[in-house]
Amino acid sequence: MGKNLKIQALFSIVLLSSLAFSMRSQAQPVSKIEDRPVKDVTLEDVWVNFTFYPKFFQGLRSMNDGLHYSMREDKNINKYSYESGELVNTLVEGEKLGIDFQNYTFNKAENKVLLSSDRQAIYRHSYIARYHVWDMEAEKLIDISRDSKQSLADFSPDGNKIAYVRNNNIFYYDLITGLETQITRDGEVNHIINGAPDWVYEEEFSFSKGFFWSPDNQFIAYMKFNETNVKEWSMTMYGELYPELYKYKYPKAGEDNSVVSVHVYNLETQQDVIMDVGEETDQYIPRIKWTREADKLCITRLNRLQNKLELLIADARTGVSRVMLNEENKYYIDITDDLTFLKDKKHFIWSSEKDGYNHLYLYDLEGQLITQITKGNWEVVDFHGIDEIKKLVYFTSAESSPTQRDLYVIGLDGKGKKNIGKNNGINNTNFSSSFNYFINTWSNANTPPVTTLCDADGKEIRVLEDNSALLEKMKPYRITKKEFFTFKTSEGVELNGWMIKPYNFKKKKKYPVFMSCYGGPGSNTVNNRWDYLDLYYQFLASKGYIVASVDNRGTGYRGEEFKKSTYLQLGKLETIDQIEAGKYLAALPYVESSRIGIQGWSYGGYLSSLALLKGNDVFKMAIAIAPVTNWRYYDNIYTERFLRKPQDNAEGYDENSPIHFVKDLKGKYLIIHGTADDNVHIQNTIEMVNALNHANKEFNMHIYPNKNHSIFGGYTRYHLFNKMTKFIEENL
Repeated sequence: MGKNLKIQALFSIVLLSSLAFSMRSQAQPVSKIEDRPVKDVTLEDVWVNFTFYPKFFQGLRSMNDGLHYSMREDKNINKYSYESGELVNTLVEGEKLGIDFQNYTFNKAENKVLLSSDRQAIYRHSYIARYHVWDMEAEKLIDISRDSKQSLADFSPDGNKIAYVRNNNIFYYDLITGLETQITRDGEVNHIINGAPDWVYEEEFSFSKGFFWSPDNQFIAYMKFNETNVKEWSMTMYGELYPELYKYKYPKAGEDNSVVSVHVYNLETQQDVIMDVGEETDQYIPRIKWTREADKLCITRLNRLQNKLELLIADARTGVSRVMLNEENKYYIDITDDLTFLKDKKHFIWSSEKDGYNHLYLYDLEGQLITQITKGNWEVVDFHGIDEIKKLVYFTSAESSPTQRDLYVIGLDGKGKKNIGKNNGINNTNFSSSFNYFINTWSNANTPPVTTLCDADGKEIRVLEDNSALLEKMKPYRITKKEFFTFKTSEGVELNGWMIKPYNFKKKKKYPVFMSCYGGPGSNTVNNRWDYLDLYYQFLASKGYIVASVDNRGTGYRGEEFKKSTYLQLGKLETIDQIEAGKYLAALPYVESSRIGIQGWSYGGYLSSLALLKGNDVFKMAIAIAPVTNWRYYDNIYTERFLRKPQDNAEGYDENSPIHFVKDLKGKYLIIHGTADDNVHIQNTIEMVNALNHANKEFNMHIYPNKNHSIFGGYTRYHLFNKMTKFIEENL
């Protein structure tokens, strides 16, 4: 559950678009008034034909000079000028390769390119693939993979070697001699992993690569995961006469984790040195990163409760380490990739919530604070980097509102802050390596993404994609604007929400309300951005439903106290707030108060289940997709971050588990799950169903065989939303 469902949904849509089948759209009602929209959005529009899916200017890679970028187009890799947008030349001609590659990475000199093909997904981020190097000067393809697939292949800084992981061991291939060297030999499935994280680290600390070249090519630092004592989870994969049993290590709340050690391998001496990360083994190592010094490695050490973090500086030759920075928090500390060592080899930038809001800080290498770069009662959302020549820091914040993302530049000394993005919406930004240019994709709730090229001051140079074709395509459809609102609960807490009303909305008419929720820690669904899922809500609105969503306490971008108010009691305040939101909407003069429904996915499924059970006088129905139903069943990194161990906080786990409140079920309930969900196990749904059966409660359930947490592929997403729609129409 390391990512908001909204983000997961967008990734799934991209995957689905290539799998979508053509299907005849339903006949559309025609208006007698020619200048008015004449079509309603259909389910086929949304989940089969992807009629409203916007175009994105994506796949851009900044070249080292910061003046050019590369893009894959068809089978070629082309080089463009940032300033003019003109094609400079074709760097790689796909016809010469003889392979169909999915991804590419240049070496530092940009005369070789690493290509991956025949990719096969493992978990959310990880995959194995065949790797090849194209020598652009010699026009020669070198097959790195040979007879087997690898993962995480990466150039050495000098571009002469490629390191990778195969069968849980680390190797490197010398492009000059053609020889492969094996660095580790103890790798074993479900026991030892070298150079890559285990399942729970990948999911909750959001990384898949666990090895890194030193700046001088001499060392490879890597993480070793000993998961021998981690208990296995088994999933049955159906389709053959005898189903296959898939097993992997999954540490549930309160259970043993992998023991992680950090090593540095010296390519010259072939020695492997263990870095000193302390005697405690029941801890986390969520990041390792080389400093600007070739023999100094920075190791992030986090205690099991995740409320004490230390940055260690370790000597690559001896393994001796010292604590450079120590940070403690009364709740928990989030892990980011913001740590940036400056070229002066004396300072680094770090982000922290220590003043109550997430901000950027400048430290020296002794851990002494030099200055707080950003400050105020608002959150830094993304740190884009620093132009070290001009001493300018670029970041995105939620300064104007938790629903907005504003792009700023500020001096390294914390002075001269300037908004350089587009206002009233969400800015997603990709800077050139020199910070001379950036490509900005902006949207708001009612405008599809607009991608522009800007200079470092935010001046627009040209439009790269404005989705004008999509806007034209939308004109015949009855699509209403998403509206934003706020209200105060009975406890005086102000909450943000959005609402989509039917096209021919009449204030004197009464409408049923369908609420969508997520509500997990640090997330938010109330954003002023274009969201493809809104087209499904437009479909529901065409059927006479008001669709709404509210961000409860515990969600993000409103400061630490608001986000972490759910600490040790996940589900309690969130449920109270969703019930209050239901009551607020029910009291509106145009809402039929007896017809309020709620739906969520993942954490949202957990929350929609609780809302129906604890708010049985407010909600008439609920849909829960892939829900957690008891936090004892979920992984320990995520769960213990907010609840601590079940051994130490049993009440926090049990008092807000939907399983323990099934006796209070009054409304209609639909629970949906994929049998191959490696994230939120189907165990959650099975145990919920078991409790409902014991309580003699009527409910509905649907299972998707061999589908994971995203439940997609072929007609699956269409089938899922069609089932949801029918349930809504029958019960709301």
